[in-house]
Amino acid sequence: MTEATRPARGPGRRPGPTETREAILAQARELFAEKGYDGASLRAIARAAGVDPALVHHFFGNKEGVFIEAMRFPVDPAVLLPRILSRPREELGEVMVRTFLEIWGDADRRAPILAMLRSAMTNERAAAMMREFVTSALFGRIAQATDVPLLRAQAAAGQMIGLMILRYVLRVEPIASASEDELVDMVAPALQRYLD
Repeated sequence: MTEATRPARGPGRRPGPTETREAILAQARELFAEKGYDGASLRAIARAAGVDPALVHHFFGNKEGVFIEAMRFPVDPAVLLPRILSRPREELGEVMVRTFLEIWGDADRRAPILAMLRSAMTNERAAAMMREFVTSALFGRIAQATDVPLLRAQAAAGQMIGLMILRYVLRVEPIASASEDELVDMVAPALQRYLD
């Protein structure tokens, strides 16, 4: 059936899966902007979208999944964290550096991260959302799983973010052209010190 011959949706017809998914994402963006990551619940997102909370779970799994899709966040903590935390504790510094380099080294994944960082620097709502998500979904979990104080986990991440900005945004030499192995050898021991 072509678009021209497809019957128009009547007022009584339910929206299709794609329309429903997009309606959920639209409402999630609004609620995350208004209430922040911690303040927006799955139930509230479902209520705003006019759907059952089970449908939100069906499409996105959990609140992190909704946030990642709604904000187009290029990193899924549900995939990233088990990969980092499956390594022995004495290798955490190295695996964190390699993981950051892999993510930031991919231009398609780097672009949305930079867009979010720029937004967070000029918009308090964007900053609050990023702060809450990063603290709750990423560093809080790493700190809890490794029994490292949150301050130390955040300090390690701050060092990595600074390195990534120097390498990929400002392109400061010789960091910009250093090999990944050189950066790992140089930075991983510092990160490991935070995490020990």
